[in-house]
Amino acid sequence: MLSMMLILSLVFGILPLLGIAWIFISGMISIWPPSATVDGLFMSLILLSLAACFLLNAYWEMRDRGMLKFLHKDKKPADKVSAVKAS
Repeated sequence: MLSMMLILSLVFGILPLLGIAWIFISGMISIWPPSATVDGLFMSLILLSLAACFLLNAYWEMRDRGMLKFLHKDKKPADKVSAVKAS
């Protein structure tokens, strides 16, 4: 079962991305013709940083729970040398 911290991090990571989509839909930033308001630019930067923080936390939670094993290569532990060199 997923922890509440992971679920909240995913929800709070996706909501700011929806806010950025709303900024584009409302016309505060438009691609063609290229134009943007200062409010739209700063709000999109703030929302992107919020989304990055929460999605990074969700990534760490999923990595700690072992959900992302396919992303990380299996690392073999180094062989420990128990023999002591004789002088």
